[in-house]
Amino acid sequence: MPNNKRKNQGNKNKEVTMTPSNEKGTPIQDYEDDDIEEMQEADLKKLIRTIRSSQKQILELQKSLMDKIEHLSRENEILRRNQNETKQLVQQETVVVTEVKNSIDQMKNTIESLTNRMGEAEERISDLEDREQERIQSDQRKEEEIRNLKHIVGNLQDTIKKPNIWDLGVPEGMEREKGLEGLFSEILAENFPGLEKDREILVQEAHRTPNKHDQKRSSPRHVVIKLSTVKHKEKILKCAREKRQITLRGSPIRLTADFSSETLQARREWRDIAQVPREKNCQPRILYPAKLSFVNEGEIKTFHSKQKLKEFVATRPALQKMLKDVLHTETQKHGHQYERR
Repeated sequence: MPNNKRKNQGNKNKEVTMTPSNEKGTPIQDYEDDDIEEMQEADLKKLIRTIRSSQKQILELQKSLMDKIEHLSRENEILRRNQNETKQLVQQETVVVTEVKNSIDQMKNTIESLTNRMGEAEERISDLEDREQERIQSDQRKEEEIRNLKHIVGNLQDTIKKPNIWDLGVPEGMEREKGLEGLFSEILAENFPGLEKDREILVQEAHRTPNKHDQKRSSPRHVVIKLSTVKHKEKILKCAREKRQITLRGSPIRLTADFSSETLQARREWRDIAQVPREKNCQPRILYPAKLSFVNEGEIKTFHSKQKLKEFVATRPALQKMLKDVLHTETQKHGHQYERR
């Protein structure tokens, strides 16, 4: 007993080191080998349970730490991969940006080149337009000169042809017996007995017109009679207008003045227009060489061109109503002729 007491006292004097409590809150003690020998079985079992619980806690902690370490490793790997991917993306974006910059520079250069070429093209187009305008003006001047020359030539032809008379409808071959001069004398004797005795009426030249357009035409060629004076021609034509029906050996013929082709065309155009005033008893006449004359409101009006007629008609409502259709038709004809040219 005394020995046990000493041991108990010795045990009391010994320091007991406490470890952190387990999950149940029970402190974990550190025991020496001698203490373990002196412990009773209940305490020993308790100690064994505590140790096992501590081992279990250590294993759980170790596992938790390993899990955390593994998780951190995975996160670290993910971060490393993300960093690599980010670097690659940055590199790719850098390459793309560089390519875009290069493309933009190329586009700028291309646009600048195209702008320069467009400027050059615009200058060329401007030059071509100026040349075209000059050509158009030159063509217009040439056309005006041609019209003037045609007008001059027409006037010269009309001047040359002024003493001439056309005999229309004289059958081919009839001149074989007397000649064309003899036939003309026969026409005067048959239609104008008084003129036939006029010794001043002299025929300077007589011939038939050539068949320039149709060699196979069935109608006879016109006979051109050139007289010595214009006064005699006007005298004969005046008698023909008064008599109206001219014949040769009983067959009807026509006597008319000889004009240039341009004047004839102008007279034909006036003839279509003059038909309307004639129906209204306005006494229209086609004067030499190609002028229209008619009576309007008691006055005789004469027009050298259709433009002058249109300007005058525009100031006369009644006349405008009368000539509206025929002037519109003439305008359309000239438009079609210009398009064909």
